[in-house]
Amino acid sequence: MPWQFIEFPATIEKTAIGRENQILSTEIEPSGRFPVVDQGQKFIAGYSNSEERVIREGLPLIIFGDHTRRLKYVDFPFILGADGTKVLKPRADLFDTKFFYFALLSLDIPNRGYNRHFTILKERRIPRPEQDEQRKIAGVLGVVQRAIELQERLIILTTELKKALLHQLFTHGLRGETQKQTEIGPVPESWEVAELASLFEIKHGFAFEGEFFASDGRYILLTPGHFFEEGGFRDQKDKTKFYTGDFLRSYLLTKGDLLVAMTEQKAGLLGSSIVIPESDKYLHNQRLGLIHKLDDSRLNKLFLYYFFNTSDVRKRIAMTASGSKVRHTSPGKIRELKIALPCLDEQRRIIETFQAVDARIEMLGRKHAALTDLFRTLLHQLMTAQIRVRDLDLDGILSQAVRENGDKRPLGFQPPLVK
Repeated sequence: MPWQFIEFPATIEKTAIGRENQILSTEIEPSGRFPVVDQGQKFIAGYSNSEERVIREGLPLIIFGDHTRRLKYVDFPFILGADGTKVLKPRADLFDTKFFYFALLSLDIPNRGYNRHFTILKERRIPRPEQDEQRKIAGVLGVVQRAIELQERLIILTTELKKALLHQLFTHGLRGETQKQTEIGPVPESWEVAELASLFEIKHGFAFEGEFFASDGRYILLTPGHFFEEGGFRDQKDKTKFYTGDFLRSYLLTKGDLLVAMTEQKAGLLGSSIVIPESDKYLHNQRLGLIHKLDDSRLNKLFLYYFFNTSDVRKRIAMTASGSKVRHTSPGKIRELKIALPCLDEQRRIIETFQAVDARIEMLGRKHAALTDLFRTLLHQLMTAQIRVRDLDLDGILSQAVRENGDKRPLGFQPPLVK
C-alpha cells in the first residue's frame, strides 16, 4: 500500500505543557531529583528538585530545539528547558511516537545559525506507512540507536579509566613500592624527582600569516584544534587550512615529534600534548612548543607525553598561565615543573599500559563511527521506502558494519605508537 505524506501541522496534537513546566538555564543544577531536558547537545541539561514543574502526562514526547534543530525522544518524567524548546506529540491515530521521532530525524532542515527553525519544520511533510510497519521501522532503528549509545557509554567509561590510571601510575608506579614524600607529593621510593629543564628544551614555532595560505597548498598548519582535551591527535579534515612556500620547510614537523599547547584557545587544552602522526605534512606555529634535545637516557618521550596529559600536571601548568583574553604559558615556566621518573624499563611498561587503553578507546570509536554511518543509511532508506523492514537481516547488517568498518576506517583520535 503506498505511503501517505502528511503536512507537519496536521500531524501533531496540542499539549497542556506551558511555562509552569519550564525552567531557566540559571536555575538548572548539576544534581537533583528530576532531569531537565532542553535544546542543547547533551540529552540531559542538568537537574532540579522543582516537583511542581515535572511533566508526567502524555509521555512519550519529542523535544525540538528551535535554535539547535536537536531532536530528543523523552519517555520519562522531566522538566522542560525554557529556551527555544518545542514539545511535540504526534496524533495517536496517525503515528507511533517513536516512528514519528525517527521520521523527524530524517528531515533535511538547513542550519540557519541561532535563528529559529520551527517555521522550516512546519513546511515539511511526514511519511506515514501503516502503523504496524511504523512500529517495525522504529524497532529496527531503535536497535541501531541503542548500539550507538552503548558504544558512547563504553567510550566514556574507558576514558574515565584512563584518567584514573594516569593518576595511579604516575604516583604509585607498577611495582607496588613503598612511597617517599617529595616536593611534588608521594612517589615510589626508587623514583627520581627531576626538573623538566634538565631533561629537554622547548622551541616555539613561526607566526604564520595569510600570505602563506593557499587552498591547494600541501602543508597543514598545526593548531590546538588538533589536540584532544584528554590527549591525542585529532584529525581536522573539515577545518584544514593549507599553506605553501619553500620557506615553510624549516618548520615542518616530523613523525614522532612531541608538542605541547602553550595557549588555551579552548578550555582545558593548555599544557596538553600530542605526538605527530606523520612527517612533512604539519607546520609548527608559535602557539605550540616542540620538545627537543630530550635526554632519552633518563626519559622516554612517550612517558613525557602521558605526563603532560594528566590532570594534575595540567593544573600545575594552568597555574603558570597569564593573559586575560587568551591564557598562555612559556617554555621557561613549563621547564620549571618537576617530574618523578622511574627507570626506563618501568617507563616503557607504564607506556604500554596506557597504550592498551588508548587502543581500546580507538576501537570503540571506530565501532561508534561505523554504527552511526549505518544508522544514517538505514534512516534514509527506511523513511524513503527504498528498503522495507521485511527485507532486512539486522543482525547480519550490524555485525558486517562493525567488522568491515569498525577496524579499518581512520579515526580522529590517533594514539602514539611505542618506539
